[in-house]
Amino acid sequence: MTAAQADLAPTRSDIAEKLGDLRLDRPEVEDGAALWRIARDSKTLDLNSSYSYLLWCRDFAGTSVVARDTDGRPVGFISGYVRPDRPETLLIWQVAVDEAQRGRGLAAAMLDGLSTHVAGKGRLTSLETTITPGNTASERLFTSYAQRHGATVEREVLFGAGLFPDGGGHDPEVLYRIGPLSF
Repeated sequence: MTAAQADLAPTRSDIAEKLGDLRLDRPEVEDGAALWRIARDSKTLDLNSSYSYLLWCRDFAGTSVVARDTDGRPVGFISGYVRPDRPETLLIWQVAVDEAQRGRGLAAAMLDGLSTHVAGKGRLTSLETTITPGNTASERLFTSYAQRHGATVEREVLFGAGLFPDGGGHDPEVLYRIGPLSF
């Protein structure tokens, strides 16, 4: 990144301002159906069962976030969890934004808000996610997160395409490990 690019990179306060009339919140079980629909409509995420989104909102609400419109309806979400074998690492499972809300910096605001929240509950030194090759929106989201937080990004294939049982139609999942983080 050149100095000029660094000057243009959004700061945390810039992203918070882009939320406008949206607010970040903890997901509730009642949000599960809306999160499933947002994931389905993204047409890029692996769609899990509707049941799994209900469970996620119940069991992992403290490490996930939902963006709500003025009527309280979910318009975006991030699901995540703290890795049991690495309790200082937040793994981001899915990021999805309703089509009408895209291009506003909402995913970045949710990611910053969630990681700050999790860091406030305990020690958070790294963030992980997996991205399929060619998903440039996710690649940009997580590399810009690393830049905003002064962290490095390490990449390696976590799950090769041959590990997926669905007939080889799944691309490999590349692990992005971002850190060290400081809050």
